[in-house]
Amino acid sequence: MTHRENWKVQHERLHMKHRGHEAMHAEMVLILIATLVVAQIVLVQWKQRHHRSYNLVTLVQMWVVPLYFTIKLYWWRFLSMWGMFSVITSYVIFRATRKPLSCRTPRMVYKWFLLIYKLSYAVGVLGYMAIMFTMFGFNVFFRIKAEDSMDVGVIMLFYGLYYGVMGRDFAEICSDCMASTIGYYNKGGMPSRSLTNDICAVCGQRILVNVEEEGFIEDTYQLSCGHLFHEFCIRGWCIVGKKQTCPYCNEKVDLKRMMNNPWEKTHVLYGQLLDWLRYLVAWQPIIIGIVHGINFSLGLE
Repeated sequence: MTHRENWKVQHERLHMKHRGHEAMHAEMVLILIATLVVAQIVLVQWKQRHHRSYNLVTLVQMWVVPLYFTIKLYWWRFLSMWGMFSVITSYVIFRATRKPLSCRTPRMVYKWFLLIYKLSYAVGVLGYMAIMFTMFGFNVFFRIKAEDSMDVGVIMLFYGLYYGVMGRDFAEICSDCMASTIGYYNKGGMPSRSLTNDICAVCGQRILVNVEEEGFIEDTYQLSCGHLFHEFCIRGWCIVGKKQTCPYCNEKVDLKRMMNNPWEKTHVLYGQLLDWLRYLVAWQPIIIGIVHGINFSLGLE
């Protein structure tokens, strides 16, 4: 039998097996909905009351849960990419948490996570386009099987979203460590030392550099609070690290004012999509496991 015929036979067997179990299925659906609602309330309250612990546990689950399924299902391609990403990111985190902090470390950290952010964004968009390409039937013109093109699209979309989430979360951890190490900003929200007008609070380098001096020559950006930063540094701080506050005075920053053109606004929308995926990958498997446990304890199949 062909793959489609085999799937059809399996589908008919499944219908035969569950025929007459409508009441039990309705009860299982109610259990699923109730568990999802309760879990959502608990997670929202946890995030609001203990934001740091919530993010840490979510990040650990984002890192471990896909690894478990990868080893179980023999997805070696994903495992190799996961290992390479983990090794490089571990080195970057090591550099970001070292004391004393090197003056070039913040820029290296933001460059790495900005690269991850852009790559994940591009791969995710290509994956989405491949899925749309298949759904509209354009694969027929290139003699590509629908299953093959759809598989490529789904895999690329998952890679882009997953590594986008991981990159943003690790970038936030690094930005917290570097900011507290540099000494301009602390958990209480008050600067621990004075920032002169010619120093960038993110990288610690001078903003205006003379010809014979060593430093970074690039555009600057002034926030609504009046503090001036290297444009690359403050974009990495706000967009990549999800920081919507000034690195020096902790004043609220409006990301919409930092967008030079309408195309860059898609990065903010993409970041919101990554936040949603974090819930889907990290907590959804646990919620489904709880639902299965409840159904098993009640004797529901």
